[in-house]
Amino acid sequence: MEGHDLPEPYPLLFEPVLKDYIWGGRNLSRRLGRSLPVDKEIAESWEIAAHANGDVRVANGKLAGKLLSEINRDYGRALVGSRGAWATDRRQFPLLIKLLDANRRLSVQVHPDDAYARAHENNELGKTEMWVVLHAEEGASIILGVNQHTTPASFRQALEEGRLEQHLHEIPVRTGDFVCVPSGSLHAILDGLLIAEIQQSSDVTYRVYDWNRPGHDGKPRPLHIEKALEVINFDQREPALPAARPLSGNIDGTKRWQLCRNRYFAVERVEMAPGAIYYDVCDGDSLEIWGVVEGHAMIQGGSEEVKLESVRFTLLPARLGRYTITAGEAAVQLLRAYLQ
Repeated sequence: MEGHDLPEPYPLLFEPVLKDYIWGGRNLSRRLGRSLPVDKEIAESWEIAAHANGDVRVANGKLAGKLLSEINRDYGRALVGSRGAWATDRRQFPLLIKLLDANRRLSVQVHPDDAYARAHENNELGKTEMWVVLHAEEGASIILGVNQHTTPASFRQALEEGRLEQHLHEIPVRTGDFVCVPSGSLHAILDGLLIAEIQQSSDVTYRVYDWNRPGHDGKPRPLHIEKALEVINFDQREPALPAARPLSGNIDGTKRWQLCRNRYFAVERVEMAPGAIYYDVCDGDSLEIWGVVEGHAMIQGGSEEVKLESVRFTLLPARLGRYTITAGEAAVQLLRAYLQ
């Protein structure tokens, strides 16, 4: 570890940071049992984050009360791992985990890649992300990419004429679906969706179209048309939802599938039978983030054991060493994220 006299690594739990954007609602309370401010419609819960716009505090063990940014500073590669050295060198934490309540549709938007963000957004990271649909109302859908015959010129003209919808590629989604969203993807999460999002640690969003609605102050929210047009990948035409890829090395009672994999992170879905036990090691290469989306499980590492119920996440430091996950009395479904 990079500091002295620091507690040995253990599984970390956090107090989320809540965001009350205009498209939020109360589904984090109704569907997930979260305690929310009574006078707010919450759009996002930042579950694991060490960003200037949201920095979570540890909720358990000897580091309780510490900000994740402080732990990232003190532990460095012992926390994020050698694969995250690029982030440590930039004094950044590499990932951000959110829950999103799309009670109303989000804006049509795009995120830049690392190079563009670094040049134009004060050293911010780019934003590649992925979504797991925790709940979808009947008829729910997303926008991802553009329609087949869209060009930058036709897209710009449609924006100017207020008829952008004809260029947006809409995909129906159901509970359990997942979506890989590389930087440069034109996208929108539409209403009726509860989503877990795993992304680079960035808060850069270029809004293209906001459905002509006002913000909290009664005025239209800012759009970022010129920057958006510079970063949209117009070659992403009518993409389909991806399929999960089975992974080898499963043990009794545990099955794993790869959902998304990119240059920054990989995400797996892990299913465990009642009472199943899964063993692995954080050997210094990468942190691991585990979240329970159905059921509950116990995760033991170092001197600490934590209970995860749906939907909660824990961060396993890169130099944690051996850890054990034990499923509860019912089947458990988990998400696992780590750096590439």
